[in-house]
Amino acid sequence: MTGASAGSADNAPATVSPAAGRLRVVGLGPGPARWLTPEAAEALEAATDLVGYGPYVDRVPERPGLIRHASDNRVEIDRARHALELAAAGRSVAVVSGGDPGVFAMAAALFEAIEAGPAAWRSLDIEVDPGISAMQAAAARLGAPLGHDFCAISLSDNLKPWDLVLRRLTAAATGDFVIALYNPASKARPDRIFQAFDHLRSLKDPATPVAFARAVGRPDERIRIAALGSADPGLADMATLVMIGSSETRLIDRPGRDPWLYTPRQAGGAR
Repeated sequence: MTGASAGSADNAPATVSPAAGRLRVVGLGPGPARWLTPEAAEALEAATDLVGYGPYVDRVPERPGLIRHASDNRVEIDRARHALELAAAGRSVAVVSGGDPGVFAMAAALFEAIEAGPAAWRSLDIEVDPGISAMQAAAARLGAPLGHDFCAISLSDNLKPWDLVLRRLTAAATGDFVIALYNPASKARPDRIFQAFDHLRSLKDPATPVAFARAVGRPDERIRIAALGSADPGLADMATLVMIGSSETRLIDRPGRDPWLYTPRQAGGAR
């Protein structure tokens, strides 16, 4: 971790000091500053210390008095403990996540650290400030694909076995949910998205609409819509949210523009 303060991980007390600080887990949203909630902006402005994965920390403008503690990926629990130690030492800490911090992000890591950590951490002033999730941002760009029942599944098998991912994909497809796929591909997992598509193609109609929503809200935003049977899973990377429709999901064509993608509110609704 980079950055240093009186409450660093090396010298922070395990107990809450009389002048204990506060900790906010802040959702930065998908990218644009205009999608940051006022509550999240206030938490960032009040923070003395900013803790998070390096690319997310970089999204927060520097200002006098703000100490930045950036760290690498896959150290979420260490990052959470560091933030809790800073707060216990009297600092005002903002732990940042992209999107919403409660969706495959730092809020769960923080509470996991609290559950296993010193009892005093449970007395800290801690709140989670929500953000716009990648799933919500992608749905808004596409139209209304989440208009009926849906689920979110992470394709990362860093913290769970791939067999469990496949079982959950089977359950979602059998239940006819719209499926939002998070963490679809990375340099360490380039083939999982192909395996997931092969599995879903064995369970769902090949005409099912699929959307690849990459970097929604940022300058390099890219939206692609295809049919499940012919879609190229190679379009997905870690900046992509993949949306796979249900049997009810449909397209509405519009002249000269990409079609809208939506799922009717009523199952079996009239076309």
